[in-house]
Amino acid sequence: MNQIYTIHINEHFDRAREDHTCGCPVCSLYRMLEENELELILGASMMEPDVRQKTNKLGFCDTHMKMMFEYRARLPMALTLESHLDQLRKEVGDLPLMVPGTRARARIAELEEDCYVCRRINEYFKHLLENLVYIWSTDPLFREKFAAQHMFCLPHWEMMLGVAKAKLNKKDYYAFAKATGDVVLPYFDQLREDVSWFCKKFDYRYGDEPWYNSKDAVERAMSFLNSDLHRPPKKK
Repeated sequence: MNQIYTIHINEHFDRAREDHTCGCPVCSLYRMLEENELELILGASMMEPDVRQKTNKLGFCDTHMKMMFEYRARLPMALTLESHLDQLRKEVGDLPLMVPGTRARARIAELEEDCYVCRRINEYFKHLLENLVYIWSTDPLFREKFAAQHMFCLPHWEMMLGVAKAKLNKKDYYAFAKATGDVVLPYFDQLREDVSWFCKKFDYRYGDEPWYNSKDAVERAMSFLNSDLHRPPKKK
């Protein structure tokens, strides 16, 4: 078990329990990993030869390239892109006697399926979820904290269940599945009501009725269905 992950998991679950606007604590943990990786690639890791080799090969997805640009670290980003472009230009040229474009198509297809930052985050995130399930199974205080959460988004609910299924015995898995369902399903039902009421408010018959908790129902439904990731980075 990684003690660093344990500390962060508890911090983010504490924060989400106290402040419901934080949303899904697992989303918050993902964003922490994402921000850490972006800071590293545009800072300390940028000039390390082994890192540069990997970024040259893997490149960056559209989401993370845009987030890197939004950090306003344009020179570090330009230096990273310079070597990536240099290597890529050599790789997309066709060898003699090959069908024109064959090599370029294959290399570009590789880039479309990969991203240096995504790979790093996904590896850490996998271990973080394993750590989360382990803490739940061994720490009664964390179980209480887990049960007090306001919500988990659907994608991270599915991921937690998958990890728990692989790591826990049958009895503990059933208990974990119930614990997550006890958080997700009441929120799910309330969200459906809020979205429905939001829709009704555009009917003149409900014009004088209060909004209740529905004003941000669309935004919350989007975060619940698709997770709340890739927020714009803090300005440096």
